[in-house]
Amino acid sequence: MSRFQFVADHSGTFEVKRLCELVEIERSSYYAWKAGAPARAARAAADAELAEKIRTIHNQDNTVGAPRITAELNDAVAAGERVNHKRVARVMREHGIRGYRKRRRVRTTIPEPSGQKVPDLLKRDFTAQAPNQRYVGDITYLPLADGQNLYLATVIDCYSRRLVGWSLADHMRTSLVEDALTSAAATRGGGRALAGAIFHSDHGSVYTSKDYARLCARLGVTQSMGAVGTSADNSLAESFNATLKREVLQDENVWPDEATCRRQVFRWIVRYNTRRRHSWCRYQSPSTYETHHTATLAPAA
Repeated sequence: MSRFQFVADHSGTFEVKRLCELVEIERSSYYAWKAGAPARAARAAADAELAEKIRTIHNQDNTVGAPRITAELNDAVAAGERVNHKRVARVMREHGIRGYRKRRRVRTTIPEPSGQKVPDLLKRDFTAQAPNQRYVGDITYLPLADGQNLYLATVIDCYSRRLVGWSLADHMRTSLVEDALTSAAATRGGGRALAGAIFHSDHGSVYTSKDYARLCARLGVTQSMGAVGTSADNSLAESFNATLKREVLQDENVWPDEATCRRQVFRWIVRYNTRRRHSWCRYQSPSTYETHHTATLAPAA
């Protein structure tokens, strides 16, 4: 309870002057606070209404925080009714609404020191001027309750953070990453649609294999690799993996079975590409971000 509220609650029994002296506030400050009561009540009502809208969005996806919720709210209203992200964050704090967070570190890369030598063409610069220029990828394991794992291989566009290609299997053979890259080529139009693009990975044995090198050559893709044992050289792919596990598993450590894992991962990937708002994409989904890029170029075509 504030000192002003204390004075207000007891003003019917004691003199305001005496109460103000007791709690060490100026009478003028108290009366100014009292005069502002209607405005505070109106703000409280508006905040309560906003909290309900926030909760509706949060109930649909409990991983979203204030920035993404702000973007979602502002997409649904006129320009003059937009809400500030600081207010959204404050209302979320006051009403106990939080985006899910869980930190964990998992070592997923097995270096292959005897693999072929491939230069690092990105140097930790995970940006691109347009889609289909630079990609990063990795393999992450998805633990199951029976002690087995599934493995997800990814191909992520550096421009939009879109997961363009992926493959999910119960093994880590070269075909896993080959299927992911082939999937990316199909997404981009098939054939040699990836020709001229760079694909950056770690030094896992599947990426340094001759079969994978031949596939890259056939598709016109130039390979790039970071230093052995340095996760920061492929941090974009590592971050994607961590986000997927955090948002899908949440408080669980494993998936109950393979079918559930496949279903939930597929559902999350679809949402990630088409609906989940990415801070890199100015709080648009990766697919929407790419669409806007294409639309911007259309008049010049």
